[in-house]
Amino acid sequence: MGVVHCCFTFHSLKLAALPYFSKTLTCRLTPYHPRPLFPLLVRSLSASAVQTAVTAAATDDNKAVKPQWKAAIDFKWIRDNKESVAVNIKNRNSIANLELVLELYEKLLNVQKEVEKLRAERNAVANKMKGKLEPSERQKLIEEGKNLKEELVTLEEDLLKLTDELQQEAQSIPNMTHPDVPLGGEDSSIVRKMVGRPAEFSFAVKDHVQLGKELDLFDFDAAAEVSGSKFYYLKNEAVLLEMGLVNWAVSEAMKRGFTPLTTPEIVRSSVVEKCGFQPRGTNTQVYSIENSDQCLIGTAEIPVGGIHMDSILSDSSLPLKYVAFSHCFRTEAGAAGAATRGLYRVHQFSKVEMFILCRPDESDSYHQELIEIEEQLFSSLGFHFKTLDMATEDLGAPAYRKFDVEAWMPGLGRYGEISSASNCTDYQSRRLGIRYRPESSHSSSSPKKGKNAAPTQFVHTLNATACAVPRMIVCLLENFQQEDGSVIIPEPLRPFMGGLQIIKPKHLQN
Repeated sequence: MGVVHCCFTFHSLKLAALPYFSKTLTCRLTPYHPRPLFPLLVRSLSASAVQTAVTAAATDDNKAVKPQWKAAIDFKWIRDNKESVAVNIKNRNSIANLELVLELYEKLLNVQKEVEKLRAERNAVANKMKGKLEPSERQKLIEEGKNLKEELVTLEEDLLKLTDELQQEAQSIPNMTHPDVPLGGEDSSIVRKMVGRPAEFSFAVKDHVQLGKELDLFDFDAAAEVSGSKFYYLKNEAVLLEMGLVNWAVSEAMKRGFTPLTTPEIVRSSVVEKCGFQPRGTNTQVYSIENSDQCLIGTAEIPVGGIHMDSILSDSSLPLKYVAFSHCFRTEAGAAGAATRGLYRVHQFSKVEMFILCRPDESDSYHQELIEIEEQLFSSLGFHFKTLDMATEDLGAPAYRKFDVEAWMPGLGRYGEISSASNCTDYQSRRLGIRYRPESSHSSSSPKKGKNAAPTQFVHTLNATACAVPRMIVCLLENFQQEDGSVIIPEPLRPFMGGLQIIKPKHLQN
């Protein structure tokens, strides 16, 4: 069962106001501490109690009010599988406090029972009031009903507080883990596949920064003056290369049955949270827009995940496969040194992301499909890379299992991550409220409706990177550089770049 969220430990910075916004985009620089999320409003809460909570939250007009939302966490399943959940928390090196979650859950159940008991007593009193009564007896029942109402209001307030606290604590419990995932940190990850061999050169290898400078493809200095460090201008053939990579990746995904999308690049903070990221927690990777409930996306996974939020999908519509192009924005705080210079780690970049919503029993097979698509794409470009089955401590809270692709970057002299593919099972759908109603494949009759309809289930969600443009450019320039300073364009990209076959230094172009 998928539950809750990852506790990132990132730094952040303050970004100069962009012309598109009248308010500054900000991120903060302090250690992460779990913060209250909005309560799971259980059935026993009265409508008036819920409305009171919402109204109280909206009283300060000077502050951004985040929408109420609930994660459909299966607390009973957590309690019934306490030992497995505890082991999983330990294996992922998570800070989740399982004992406190279970303690709060038991308290909540006890308060619910008290609420139900008082409601039954109040109903009994109301029924007695319908009959013929002596004035003294009626007055006695009125007083009894008044006392029951006051007790009920107090208990409902306690229930709301308990629900809020339980939801907050449970958010730190990570998703369960695939049994084949290796235990430990990143160094414990297992190589799933090795493709190709490192390129051999008979000349001194240049990195992409030097190649880009000599070929007049980038301008980091001007971008630093205009926007700050870790921004860049692409120039000349690099612009064609970015557009060619995007169109090539989208085209290849469409051949495999994916529906193309472009997405909003500003989303509500609540949607970011539901996908498992901390938009306003300290040390976040997310750029939040000050004095609003909105954020810049760090991946198209977030707006694509939100497309079917709070929906019940038809069984026949599954799987839903999307390939989405977007710009992405990340603080990339704490990243420094030669290993992250140039295009390797930047604050803004273009990316093509694949996203699948499917039936629970199919997510493992679609996860394999996604990583195979990635491997096919990178193989077709002639990259040397390895696919890793990432270890438990490197999964992040949403992922049940994650495969990373690391390509050889000869100029940097190391492998660098260019892609990942994650199966998040029902972790995100429980927060986003995405369900489907199964249909029996063994019955020839029409699907049952109403009370006889099959109960809904949460879909599983998966995501995978088809093309993260800057790192693909790093790979292309460094792997296909020539002794004369030119760079060969891999054949699959040429139709998407107007037939361009080689990027030449300016003095060789005439």
